[in-house]
Amino acid sequence: MSEQSQPITLAKKCFTPVYRWLPGLLLTGVLTALAIYIGDIPWFSSMGLGALTLAILFGIIVGNTFYPVAKPYSDEGVKFAKHYLLRAGIILYGFRLTFQQIADVGATGLIIDAIMLASTFLIAMWIGRKYFGLDEQTVILIGAGSSICGAAAVMATEPVVKAQASQVAVAVSTVVIFGTIGIFLYPWFYHLNAFAGWLPFTEETFGIFSGSTIHEVAQVVAVGHSISPDAENAAVISKMIRVMMLAPFLIILSTYLSKKKSKANNGAQATEKNPITIPWFAVFFILMAGFNSLNLIPASIVSYIVTIDTILLAMAMVALGLTTHISAIRQAGVKPLLLALFLFFWLTLGGAMINIFIQTVLMS
Repeated sequence: MSEQSQPITLAKKCFTPVYRWLPGLLLTGVLTALAIYIGDIPWFSSMGLGALTLAILFGIIVGNTFYPVAKPYSDEGVKFAKHYLLRAGIILYGFRLTFQQIADVGATGLIIDAIMLASTFLIAMWIGRKYFGLDEQTVILIGAGSSICGAAAVMATEPVVKAQASQVAVAVSTVVIFGTIGIFLYPWFYHLNAFAGWLPFTEETFGIFSGSTIHEVAQVVAVGHSISPDAENAAVISKMIRVMMLAPFLIILSTYLSKKKSKANNGAQATEKNPITIPWFAVFFILMAGFNSLNLIPASIVSYIVTIDTILLAMAMVALGLTTHISAIRQAGVKPLLLALFLFFWLTLGGAMINIFIQTVLMS
């Protein structure tokens, strides 16, 4: 090989992967643009159907119709979006949060969110494995989506548990179904309770209740907005605190799974432990939230960063949908839905009782 041809060959090796990614990234980008456009239509946004939810729906539709034809050309780009763009999106999600938001809600909201997160996830692990006989990955994903922040939590948990696309899609589906039910149920319950006087909820405390129990951020916004500005503000802040708990949750989960794997490999008598796999994207997520709390970046730039983050997460959701087969979801059966239904009852009924108890104790 001549000396002149060596740089050309090296350049081809460096840029060939980029060319392989382009068709898949272009496909996910087009579907993402469509999801964001439709998600901004008032009727869809009022239903709590944001860009992320629509992105996975569009991905599933295309993935089960036209995508098999384009897969040989697009597969590498789709995998890149599902893996790397997801992690980048979770990291940038930190710019939606500030530590000051915790102070605004105070100890009440923080304690309620922590109790609801821990109890919901532990109930999911217990009920899902013992009574529904579901596999651990599906249970963890449904538990994470129900207890933290819906589809974003499911997507963030997937790299930790190394779940299949069909398992992730099943978990996201439960978030969409029961979160959408909550959009209609919560405002109806608030007005009925205000008339009957069953529970001592004010607009603000009901907002905290909504933020601590409803699945998706968009769904929380829809519920709070339908009640009052005070309810909406309290609901969003409470929800953001739950979202901020995603990173510590992932680190604890990774530690638990690592110890469990160590016991399985080495036996109960083992003294040597497998190294803990730290989800570094979750650590950077907290760092971004902390940096955003310093208010060093102008609000206009943060707004652009949040927009980019929405695009990255939506592209990852599209990629997930493209690699999800309806047949795999059907094979999962009704048990995942029953588990999610049980958790929905716990979030609404148990969550109301916990909210009232904590608020009464701390405010007395």
